[in-house]
Parts: sequence; structure tokens; C-alpha cells
Amino acid sequence: MIERLDAFMARANAAYYASRDPFVDFVTAPEISQVFGELLGLWAAMAWSMLGSPAPFALVEAGPGRGHLMTDALRAAKRAMPAFVEAADIHLIETSPRLIGLLKDRLPQATFHADLSTIPDQSIILLANEFLDALPIRQFVRRGPAWRERYVADGAFVEASAETALPDAPEGTVIERNETAEAFVAALASRISRRGGSALLIDYGHDGGATGESLQAIMDGQPADPLAEPGRRDLTAHVDFSRLAMAARNAGAEIRGPAAQGAFLAALGIHERTAQLGHHAGQDDALRLLAATRRLTSPEAMGSLFRVMAICPRGMEPLPGFGA
Repeated sequence: MIERLDAFMARANAAYYASRDPFVDFVTAPEISQVFGELLGLWAAMAWSMLGSPAPFALVEAGPGRGHLMTDALRAAKRAMPAFVEAADIHLIETSPRLIGLLKDRLPQATFHADLSTIPDQSIILLANEFLDALPIRQFVRRGPAWRERYVADGAFVEASAETALPDAPEGTVIERNETAEAFVAALASRISRRGGSALLIDYGHDGGATGESLQAIMDGQPADPLAEPGRRDLTAHVDFSRLAMAARNAGAEIRGPAAQGAFLAALGIHERTAQLGHHAGQDDALRLLAATRRLTSPEAMGSLFRVMAICPRGMEPLPGFGA
């Protein structure tokens, strides 16, 4: 069977998330530290207040994993701004039956959706951490005077003529496009422009202009061949935030950022919150909290590779974490 790379990636990841525990293979920020989810909950509450405190509104997480981010976010927001939690209708975008089963126990008040289209047409605040990187990409390779597109056949790449218009580039250059992610952001931005709201997108990637291959696979916590054994390993690719920003603007919204995750979390108070929790914890727990914060914020770990971008209505005042 010959498949275009994005079709192969979509099929492989659907099978992977339906049958395997992804958190055996990798760990995400909400699993590393409770402070991450707490800060995002406070960010969402502040954004809601800046929007005029609409009630009710849709509080959405795309790719909620095991529910740690939303649980921590709601706990922190309830302490700081209980009206925010009272006004929120919780919606989760998730298609894995196995994960949905876990999430129903952790967040019984949530409604589940396969995509944005079935979320009620009201003001929305959306959080998405490491969601976009798992959406399927296309890859194009420069061969002589023309571009070729990559397909997958029998565990290897094959190439065919590309119909997509791409800029001139040297021989062998690889360009990736994530049309699914761009369509998701465009639909989200259109809703925000029309109904009001904000979204926070966090993922590893770049701010534009990068070329080269970023498709990767993780299995049992180790790098693996992304084309082998589809459904047994998690496939991801770096996110091009410049193209997402363009999609959001074309749909009528504005963007804030992208910013480095480390700088964004520092602006929201991650170091102060870590110190506060550590003061009331035992020595071992305090050291674990500090190590987790360093992992999330230091440039050599997740602090620079991970980018943060917000989507908001045109004319909205600066959002927390992004400066003036």
C-alpha cells in the first residue's frame, strides 16, 4: 500500500493512541509539574476577565492526555477566581477511546468532542499543549528543478510529483507542511474573531523559515524508525508557528508571541510558585519541584525548544506572559 505521508501519519497515530499508553513513551509538561497546569489555569482566568467575563463560556482543552493539565488548571483558578470556574463549560477534544475512559473518571463534568465543530457556539478559551505536533504533516523534497512529495510504501519513503507551489530551494531541501494544524488554527481563530475568546498553543517547533526533516518517533522512551510498525510508536513533527500565525490572522484574529516557554512561564510566576510549594514541602519534594521547573524553563531542556503562542480578538490588550 502506498500512502501520502500525512495519511500514513494520521492512521499510525490513531492506532497508537487507541491501543497504547503514550505516557510510557514520553512525558509532557503537565506530568512533569503541577505548576504548569496551575499557571495555565490562572492565565485562562485572567484572559476570561479581560474578555468581559462571559458566562457561560466554553473552556476547551485539545489533546488533554490523562487530564492533569485541566485538573490543575481548574484547582488553581477556583482558588483565585471562582466565578471563572462557575461560568465554564468544560469540553475536551479527544478521539482515543482508551484516554476518554480515563478522562471521564478524572473530569466527569467534561463533554467530549472529535474536533472543534461540535463545541457550542459561544465564547471560547482553549488550551493546547503538545497537540499540534501529533497532527499529520506532508513532506516535499527538492529534486533538480522540481519538488517531489514523499509517500510511504512498505516502511520506506517513495517520491511522486508535487502539485503544491513551494519556493525555490537548493537540491535535497526538505520542507514540511501541516495543513491539518493550519486548518485547526484557522477554524479556532475564526470562532474567536466572531464569538470572542482566546487560545493558548504550546508546542515544540520554530517561528518560521526552517527547512529539513523533523518527523520523529518514540517507542519505549527511545527514538525509533517513524515508518516502521505503524501504530506501535508515537509520531510527531516540529510546529511551524509562523504559518499558524498567518492562518490565525487570515481568519480575522490577532496573535501574541510566539514566545519561548521558559520566558512565558517565568513571566507568569513559575519560579515564585515553585518556591512557595517548596517552602511547605519536605526536602525531597522541594528538590523534585525545583528540578521540574528547571526542566520546563531552562534553555537546554524545554525552555527554548517549546514555543507559546496566543490567539485573541483584534484590538485586545496584551495578554499575560507576552509583555506589552
